[in-house]
Amino acid sequence: MGLLCLGVILLYYAYQQYTKTTKLMSHGVKTTATVSDLIQINSDDGGYTYKAVFEFMDYDQNSYQLTSNVRSNPPMHKLGDRVKVIYNAKDPEEVKVVSFWGLYQWSVILSCIACPLIIIGGGYLMYARGL
Repeated sequence: MGLLCLGVILLYYAYQQYTKTTKLMSHGVKTTATVSDLIQINSDDGGYTYKAVFEFMDYDQNSYQLTSNVRSNPPMHKLGDRVKVIYNAKDPEEVKVVSFWGLYQWSVILSCIACPLIIIGGGYLMYARGL
């Protein structure tokens, strides 16, 4: 029963992230950001991964930065690359890179964890009840 409950809770949070992204996509402001820095991070295996730092301007010409959650080696972007971002006009700190992973990262991760838990927990519940 615990696995089923945990799976449902995670699926609920995945859905919340999805609706938050959908709302941002429908009401947000799209603009272009430039990769201004690549942060080098030490990996556990002794190598390095890189996170991009994006810089963009809002309509009032205020500058904002977004540090990517995605790390990779080799880097996904080079300094000076331009990418599309979308931000909330009322809160420019709420910003996402317009790409599948940039928009739906947490929805996908939480769903991938939730679904097996729901299947296993639901199967156990059905077995325990003799269904």
